Amino acid sequence: MSESISPSTPGASGGGRRYVLIGVCIAVVLAVWGVFSRVTARAALGRETAAAAVPTVVTVKPEHAASAEQLVLPGNVQAYYEAPIYARTSGYLKRWLVDIGAHVKAGQLLGEIESPEVDSQLRQAQADLATAEANQKIADLTAERWRNLRATDSVSKQEADEKISLAASGDAQMQAARANVQRLSQLAGFEKVVAPFDGVVTARNTDVGQLIAAGENTGPALFRVADMRRLRLYVRVPQTYAASMRPGLTAELLFPDRPGKRYTATLDSTSSAIDTATRTLLAQLVIDNKSGELLPGAYAEVHFKLPPGSGGQSYKLPANVLLFRGDGMHVGVVGANGRVVLKPVTLGRDYGSDIEIVQGLEPNDDVILSPPDSLTDGVAVHVVTPRTQQVAKS
Repeated sequence: MSESISPSTPGASGGGRRYVLIGVCIAVVLAVWGVFSRVTARAALGRETAAAAVPTVVTVKPEHAASAEQLVLPGNVQAYYEAPIYARTSGYLKRWLVDIGAHVKAGQLLGEIESPEVDSQLRQAQADLATAEANQKIADLTAERWRNLRATDSVSKQEADEKISLAASGDAQMQAARANVQRLSQLAGFEKVVAPFDGVVTARNTDVGQLIAAGENTGPALFRVADMRRLRLYVRVPQTYAASMRPGLTAELLFPDRPGKRYTATLDSTSSAIDTATRTLLAQLVIDNKSGELLPGAYAEVHFKLPPGSGGQSYKLPANVLLFRGDGMHVGVVGANGRVVLKPVTLGRDYGSDIEIVQGLEPNDDVILSPPDSLTDGVAVHVVTPRTQQVAKS
């Protein structure tokens, strides 16, 4: 009978131990690798979290403001002198001698009013004056005789004083009658409506036979006369530019009815006060209009060339760099160490999408665009260019 080999032989036992040892080593390596990978991933996640916590910002350099800025505002043109002509006496319009567009001289007759009541009152006043003068003449003669009689004691002092007093009373009545004649004569003179100054008739609101009532509260003016050799131009300037509005400043004017033509106006004066309702300064400019091309009441586009803001070198930046704080306006600047410095600034002119900063910045400052409201001093930031930021977003 042949002998069988037992599985517990030394050769078979050594091979099994090797396999077990190899398995244990593999398990240890896998365990170590798992622990290392988890530690590495945790460290990487911490770094990514820390990096994500650093805000990413875009910066811009301040630009020097232009040596002169153009300010465009609407303006209203008025005649240098313009007056509505009202009647000073009542009646009916007898005739008018000038129509709209007529050039008139000072004192020229514009129309006549027929006023029978005034004429009758004047004739009555003249008759009353003649009566008062006659009575005064006899009263003066009587008073003179009684003075002579009193000198010889032919009459009593009481009687002489009464005659002298009657003469004085008659003189006062005569003066009153004369003043009434002068008043009615002036009213009769107002029947002739004349031009107050050289100019152009811009309105005629009456016609022959129309009932005329004296005064400006009784209807429209009979005529309107305007002196257009020079024109006044009124512009409301925002408070930001009020300090630049000084007499002598010139402006170019554009009119929609005069395409391609430019006119020059000179700042004459300002209201020297800001309107609390609109926060604007009323400026008055003067235009030479000897040619008569420009018309009162027209709209004008006024172009001012203003010097840069005062208070040192000014800079121009996008308006979205501003931060609103309780103590005023600030901008965020990235320092050399990559941390934020909030700088208080003084604003100049507002250009809409851009803003002028007249104080608080240096030319080499890196100013943060669109800073978050939570931005504070000392915060570390990561600066990227707009192109890098777009790539990162994509």
